[in-house]
Amino acid sequence: MYPIAFATLGSEANSVWWNYPGLELWKFVNLALFIAGAIYLHRRFGRPVSEALRARGEGIKRELQRAREEKEQALAKLAEVETKIQRMDSEVLSIREQAKLEAEAERERMKVSTELEMTKLKEEARREIESAAKAAVQILREFAAHQSVSLAEESIRRGLRNDDDERIIGLNVEQLGRSAR
Repeated sequence: MYPIAFATLGSEANSVWWNYPGLELWKFVNLALFIAGAIYLHRRFGRPVSEALRARGEGIKRELQRAREEKEQALAKLAEVETKIQRMDSEVLSIREQAKLEAEAERERMKVSTELEMTKLKEEARREIESAAKAAVQILREFAAHQSVSLAEESIRRGLRNDDDERIIGLNVEQLGRSAR
């Protein structure tokens, strides 16, 4: 019975203004109910949801701000590290130059020291040679004197006779006697 009533209603409804095809009244009623329900839900649960959404938005803003600050800090540290690297590069170059200068100075000092040592050794060798020459001359003089004395003795022995020998002894005795008085 109901389907027939709706069927007859439907045939009459085709001619009614609120059931005009494309502009059916039930769509507007459905929209009004949906809007009323949404308003009710919004008034009932809207504040907690809006507060939650607001809190979520603020949290996101805080996170974004913190991320910006961290990014700025990271960029500052990066700039600082790059500055340190550049400074280190210049320090390395400076140290290399200083090492070259020190090595050159050390070479020069060693050269001067070596030349001074060579001069000292030459002087010492010259003195030793002079000393050895003096010693050799002294030995030669002693040898010559000894040879001269030997030759003189031999010459005197050949040329001395007994009466010359007695006369020399007598003279020596007289000299000893004078010195004893």
